[in-house]
Amino acid sequence: MGIGYACLALGVPGTDIRDCLIKNASETRLRELISHNLSSLERMMDYNIRNGIRLYRISSDIIPFASSPVNAVPWTEEYAERLFIIGRKIMDSGMRVSMHPGQYTVLNSPNEKTADSTVMELEYHARFLDSLGLDRTHRIILHIGGVYGDKKTAKDRFCDRFLSLDDAVRSRLVIENDDKCYHVRDALDISLKCRIPVVYDNLHHQANPTPDKGSESDWIAECAKTWQAEDGIQKIHYSQGSAAKKTGAHSLSVRTAAFLEFYESLGEGKPDIMLEVKDKNISAVKCSLCTDTSHNIGALEKEWGRYKYLVLERSQRTYRQIRELLKDKAGYPAVEMFRLIESALSLPPERGSAANAAAHVWGYVKDAVTARQGEGFRQSLNNYMDGKTGLDPVKRRLYAMALEQRQDYLLDSYYFIPEYVLEKE
Repeated sequence: MGIGYACLALGVPGTDIRDCLIKNASETRLRELISHNLSSLERMMDYNIRNGIRLYRISSDIIPFASSPVNAVPWTEEYAERLFIIGRKIMDSGMRVSMHPGQYTVLNSPNEKTADSTVMELEYHARFLDSLGLDRTHRIILHIGGVYGDKKTAKDRFCDRFLSLDDAVRSRLVIENDDKCYHVRDALDISLKCRIPVVYDNLHHQANPTPDKGSESDWIAECAKTWQAEDGIQKIHYSQGSAAKKTGAHSLSVRTAAFLEFYESLGEGKPDIMLEVKDKNISAVKCSLCTDTSHNIGALEKEWGRYKYLVLERSQRTYRQIRELLKDKAGYPAVEMFRLIESALSLPPERGSAANAAAHVWGYVKDAVTARQGEGFRQSLNNYMDGKTGLDPVKRRLYAMALEQRQDYLLDSYYFIPEYVLEKE
């Protein structure tokens, strides 16, 4: 089984996905964006491979306006070699990828124009996965859509449209229960009629439960029956809710203890787990390290290197505890390390500790800066210590210097991710 994340990788330079306004979507501009986005995607694949991430969702925006007449670029031909290389990396690493069209992709809409646009959007997604040379275990996840005042009719309309799709699309589609309209029993009803796999989403189930009773493990088991051998391993979505926001909102990060409790409840033959969480790859690596016993202390030390200045700026005590914890080179204290990290990240930066962390980062760049850069950093740090500004100006200056000097150790860290404060449990 694999644990993965969706679309964007935080703290990984050169992996942004770009788009433009439709009025600026000339062929020249679109080619620039496609080339950039494919380079970003390849870097994310490389990151995933280095970090043992075997499940990943590709952004629908990878080819801007791909389902619109605005984009007349023959991208499957012009970028065939690059697409082949990316696809080969995915296959050789054993990674499984998916795509998830956005909220306006509504197959059961009573509006024929919307339905036609949806079909074109789904055809683009299938064409992109095909262009990578991937088999049908790499899927397209779709919400069922709206109710439009009559759920039975809307479900029937979904099935009719699904069955009329081209096989290249239909063979990749899976459906998922949502948080408002279609609970997991609805999805299973459609699955029975259409022979389409169902992705179980735990947070959607909490927000929109079924009227009939059943434990979460029962519903996951029911969804498992909809997955055949040619569909690949069963896939589910896992999220934790944000206590500070409305029901259904995703948390910033996955809490290790709650995830491990859920993970153990899955028993043998665990499904692929797509994490839907705001810190994306950061939680995916954490959950992978806590569950995959093939890792060793070196993998923990590598990940600790990304966290350590975020921790240091909040709690010097926790920073020292984790350093002591990792001294046992024969051990593998992943769960305890992340428990301590989560405890520290639930605190806001402490002024003295944050200055200490900034000084550590400054130590990597100070020997190659100009006098003006050095003075600017010292002034911004003094302003922060005097309470005149927040910490962001300090970090922005440090980031600019790290980027200019290609200090990869710093650039690969989580130190420069803004506002990374976990909610208290």
